[in-house]
Amino acid sequence: MQRCTQPILFFQYFHFFRQNVYYFDIFGIEKLTHYFTIMLLNELKKLVSKGEGLQLEFKRKANFPDKIMREVVAFANTEGGKLIIGVDDDGTIAGLKHVLEEEFVLKEAISKYCKPAIRYDISKVLVSPNRSVLVFHIYPSENKPIFLIYNFKTNLGKAYVRVKDKSIQASREMRQILKAKNTNSDTYLQYGDSEHKLMQYLGQYPSINVETFSKIANISMENASAILVKMTLAGLLKIVPNDTGDYFMPNE
Repeated sequence: MQRCTQPILFFQYFHFFRQNVYYFDIFGIEKLTHYFTIMLLNELKKLVSKGEGLQLEFKRKANFPDKIMREVVAFANTEGGKLIIGVDDDGTIAGLKHVLEEEFVLKEAISKYCKPAIRYDISKVLVSPNRSVLVFHIYPSENKPIFLIYNFKTNLGKAYVRVKDKSIQASREMRQILKAKNTNSDTYLQYGDSEHKLMQYLGQYPSINVETFSKIANISMENASAILVKMTLAGLLKIVPNDTGDYFMPNE
């Protein structure tokens, strides 16, 4: 016999409106429609079963929201992703008792620390009568790179990108590539002796970094960086972000 899920659906919808009815009074129906995204418990379980990865990050609570913003910024600078609050690293769905407070803290942190502003939606999933999980769906930004601001007087910050299940700081080359891709403009290459030495090297070795290219071509680090960025934008190379330093590979 097929189990009826209608009472469960009704209970989840009722719980959502009970917790968010004030949005009608403050923002009106248009704001609520943008905010109101539904995810059911079985959908959450299926998502969590995949484990953390390029587009998925778990956090037990919203403690230290400034650190959690690394994941938010990295998602926005890469392919987007889902930040799930109320789930342990091992995939245990514990839920949040004070879900509205946790939501408020994270929304304030996104507004404060992430510049330029990013686009995101929020889903709430009821996992027990008194506990819910927050799912922040972060969209890939159209105004990359996004920075995590750490000095509000000077407006200085650090950019992060997502690599597998980690958020790592973006290098200067990565930031330049992200920014250039916003414009979709053509890249013009001048193929000279340095570029020839680069391709010869990559014919023998799988990858190269800025320092090695600078040495084999006998050019400055700045020029080596600029050439690698241009060749990446032209589609000849691809950049691989790494904690110990980015490297470049042929784009096959």
